[in-house]
Amino acid sequence: MTVIVRDLRPDVRSDAEGFARVRQLALPFMLFTPESLVHDLTHTHPDARFRQLIAEEDGEVIGTAQVGLAHESAEPGQGFANVYVHPERTGRGAGALLLRMAEEHLSAVGATTSYAWVLDAPANRAFAERRGYTASRSAHFLRLDLAQGTLPPLRTPPPGVELRTGADFADDPHPFFALDAETMSDEPSDIDYEFSDYEAWLEETWRHPLFSHELTSVVLVDGRPAAFSAARTDGGARYGTVMTGTARVFRGRGLAKLAKNDSLHRARAAGCTEAFTGNDSGNGPMLAINKWFGYDICATEVRYVRELG
Repeated sequence: MTVIVRDLRPDVRSDAEGFARVRQLALPFMLFTPESLVHDLTHTHPDARFRQLIAEEDGEVIGTAQVGLAHESAEPGQGFANVYVHPERTGRGAGALLLRMAEEHLSAVGATTSYAWVLDAPANRAFAERRGYTASRSAHFLRLDLAQGTLPPLRTPPPGVELRTGADFADDPHPFFALDAETMSDEPSDIDYEFSDYEAWLEETWRHPLFSHELTSVVLVDGRPAAFSAARTDGGARYGTVMTGTARVFRGRGLAKLAKNDSLHRARAAGCTEAFTGNDSGNGPMLAINKWFGYDICATEVRYVRELG
């Protein structure tokens, strides 16, 4: 049987469905839908030179890759190549073919470094290390049972503090963007990002088909956005927190907990039964907050890096 690698065709439903199916099997703690994958492919900034690759065997999608440039970085040449193979279709060469094509693409568009997330399993880590990748850091996936778990009770915000939702910013999302950009710049990362492109943020975040304006909670202090918890849903019972943060001047007041608790309660009331999030393994404060909510670590990924050339 021959494995071929090609680009995902955004106008072919079976391509997106196959890609989503493999990703859901390989990463059941992240949210993907065919619609979200097509949106990513067609709305990511052109400077990212973003591609989604699929490995196909006898018409079945058995592997996937997302590859591109970290174009928001002040340092040029930073690329990424994240490869995932159907757990029951490993050993067929799909991962090696996907990574080879991904690295060829990165080299062709000027990347000098390739970063890759790899699930923390011996076979996966050996695959990366045989190809010259070196581990740099790790991150955890966390899960919370919204159906059976017990959330902390909602509390009344103190004077001058109020809770809103992302939907309240529908007429002018710019204040939300400014808060998101500030907090993202402080996230642990091996690439320095400069989030300044408002129009790109609208396309890639605000208008993303998984983004839930109604379940995203925003804390205002004296009318100014101070903290938030951004939510995504897959249209069913699965909910994910993609970012929780507080503006620097307001940190240390428990506002991130206030926002996240409000969002989780909204999600449960909306019928969500599972909540997922992710944290860098060195981000002690956020891991402590998630432990307080009742999240458990369900998987770990390791960040690998290789110099190209």
